[in-house]
Amino acid sequence: MNGKRMGILILALGLLAPLLAHGERIRNLVTVQGVRENQLIGYGLVVGLDGTGDQTTQTPFTTQMIANMLKRFGIVPPANQGTLQLKNVAAVMVTAELPPFARPGQTIGVTVSSLGNAKSLRGGTLLLTLLHGADGKVYAAAQGSLIVSGYGASAGGATTRVNSLASGLIPNGATVERAVRDTDFDRAAALNLLLDRPDFATANRIQQVINTVWGPGTAVAENAGVVRVRMPGNPSARVGFMANIQALEIRPGRPPALVIINPRNGTVVLGADVRIGPVAVAHGNLTVTVTRTSTVSQPSPFSRGRTVTTRQTRVRAGEKRAHVLLFRAGTTLGAVVRALNAVGATPSDLVAILQAMKQAGALHGKLQVM
Repeated sequence: MNGKRMGILILALGLLAPLLAHGERIRNLVTVQGVRENQLIGYGLVVGLDGTGDQTTQTPFTTQMIANMLKRFGIVPPANQGTLQLKNVAAVMVTAELPPFARPGQTIGVTVSSLGNAKSLRGGTLLLTLLHGADGKVYAAAQGSLIVSGYGASAGGATTRVNSLASGLIPNGATVERAVRDTDFDRAAALNLLLDRPDFATANRIQQVINTVWGPGTAVAENAGVVRVRMPGNPSARVGFMANIQALEIRPGRPPALVIINPRNGTVVLGADVRIGPVAVAHGNLTVTVTRTSTVSQPSPFSRGRTVTTRQTRVRAGEKRAHVLLFRAGTTLGAVVRALNAVGATPSDLVAILQAMKQAGALHGKLQVM
């Protein structure tokens, strides 16, 4: 390598150094527009169950599908389909994801889920089921034995169950019958890289690193979520070109200071950049207990009185001593968590405290309630 090329390489590495510090591969940050999976769905029957199938008297759609299947094989079902009592059959929904660039003959895995009131799908076999796409066309056909990870047992009125018995998997259980319409990957002059988390800093750094390696104008950041990349004119070079782009590393932009709260289950997630302004917090618990008892009043003998039932209600209220916490300006997340843990704050307490801090303007971050 001559001195001129060595100098260009050193210059390129010097320009990339600030972008690659603590880098993340571009493939983990973006999705190529048009290169995606497609959801498939179908309706079928699982047979071979050991008496744990649908109660057909309560699931008429199961008996209807059984009757339709028997007709296809030249068997005339009974006139009254309600008389069919097949405990070894269950109606199911079959779902799968068709990967990009899939071609007929390839196999994909499917998930089988009970649609009726079957107790268990363990040991069952899925009959041939056609899987449709969003456009209504058939893209795959599924069939095979189910793998159910759950386990259940019952005896004497006691029941034990581990995981779900109403769903199972069939690895490589579906065969692709139709290919999805080809994308413009091999023809388009440019392709869009869609950021999984739109961010102006990340989009700008992706643009910079691509242009540094392949020349100015190769990539253009159109907005915080889209980076448009000019593709090579030679179709045979496109796969390698995109593979090299996805292998590049950049330092993503810092995520926003975010606090996520789920008040239904008390889950609180705080981002590392959340800061607390100067604020004093006092939080206590008020407990109100209502007790109701019944008292029976018996009349005296020979008094011709009646037995009367009366109810007595007692209300007691108590409040725990509040803990006062003082946070100074710029207090970090770690200090807040340690202080709240020290006073024994529960998740519900933390939710109330953070919401009050946000209303007071002391929480420097976005508060998102799920």
